[in-house]
Amino acid sequence: MSDALIRNEPVPSAPFVAEGVTISLSAPQKRYSLRARTAQALETLLNVKVPKKIGETEGGIACLGPDEWLLRTDASAMIPTGAGFPIAITDISDRSICLVVEGPRAAELLMTGCPLDLDNFVVGRATRTIYETIEIIIIRDDEDRFHVEVWRSFAAWLWTAFTAAASH
Repeated sequence: MSDALIRNEPVPSAPFVAEGVTISLSAPQKRYSLRARTAQALETLLNVKVPKKIGETEGGIACLGPDEWLLRTDASAMIPTGAGFPIAITDISDRSICLVVEGPRAAELLMTGCPLDLDNFVVGRATRTIYETIEIIIIRDDEDRFHVEVWRSFAAWLWTAFTAAASH
């Protein structure tokens, strides 16, 4: 029976293109919520450098709080379970999707519903915020490219809000 179950993404697979902005679904990836008392504990377990300041990113890891990180990695990647460490690792890959908003109007589009001044949001920064009334995580990858993590259940609404704003 489970062979018949196919996950359909809540947004179109084809990018939406408007003047100065493109909105697209990112490639499939794994997402992990990492909770630890110290970044050092995560560095020891994962054997990679972990950002220590809230809002910083490093190697696919974003520091979202004093004891919270988001790890985004290739869909085929495997990470240690954290067994034996005072760390909680939760696979949240199926909970969220990522929309990529890029182009010279990318920050402008996001600011139509987000209270942050994204014109002054430095490349490499990540934060949890809202767009209108839904929680999102914004990661600025480049001057004109943002990754927007959103819970799957809100993704269709966010897609519609983004494409409507980009059309005007």
